[in-house]
Amino acid sequence: MDLLRFGRDFKPDEEVILRDYLAIERTRLANERTLLSYIRSSLYLILGGIAFLQLDSFENIKYLGLLSLILSVVFLVIGVYRFLLLKKSLKRVYFLDEERRKHNIGDKEG
Repeated sequence: MDLLRFGRDFKPDEEVILRDYLAIERTRLANERTLLSYIRSSLYLILGGIAFLQLDSFENIKYLGLLSLILSVVFLVIGVYRFLLLKKSLKRVYFLDEERRKHNIGDKEG
């Protein structure tokens, strides 16, 4: 599964500022768009596979239909996996900053 991994995990060295929060939000939205793109591609492959299976005059194309159906499931699984992986990574960045803020506020009060 290393092929599906993203680059190294981002760990903020300093406090996350507004610009960083906006970048995280843009990344989250792009992640959702990418998931929808994977779902759309999967649906198109399902439609193509069903169409190939419905052709009675060409027997050899039925294998292409089955391959299309299998690839649609693979696309969907990869898309959901990558979506969840990036979502988990973004949550980790957000919560690391929140923990750092709580820790810094506790130091200032004490």
